[in-house]
Amino acid sequence: MPSTFVLLTEAPFSVEEMFDISLDIDAHVSSMAQSGERAVAGVTTGRIGLGETVTWRARHFGIWFTMTSEIAELERPYRFVDRQVRGPFRAFTHAHEFEASGTGTRMTDRITVASPIFGRLAERLVLVPYLRRLISRRNAHLLAALGRA
Repeated sequence: MPSTFVLLTEAPFSVEEMFDISLDIDAHVSSMAQSGERAVAGVTTGRIGLGETVTWRARHFGIWFTMTSEIAELERPYRFVDRQVRGPFRAFTHAHEFEASGTGTRMTDRITVASPIFGRLAERLVLVPYLRRLISRRNAHLLAALGRA
């Protein structure tokens, strides 16, 4: 059984701005500089769309990983889902949801991950905390990037 966690981010930007920057490959690469993440195949720059894939190469836990994700669902500007189609996890799904709030946009990240080894124990002790910090830093970077635009 995979683990799921939710991360909420409040943003002083419109739903459309948050949606668009969340699909932007260049913004994602910039937000993941600490892991050396880069897009190496599929859509490697600009905005990715429904049915398109991107292959990421990044270093996490001191190990280089390659993962291909597909935009499996897209309802602009409210929701999109990316799923691992090839990579290190038994399963990885990231649903991004955007709704207007009193101060701008509430962005909800719902991530479901299944560890390739050690199952739920590895998910609870290592993967979920690590991914929560990673997505949190990514979201802070996206907000800062919009603030400079």
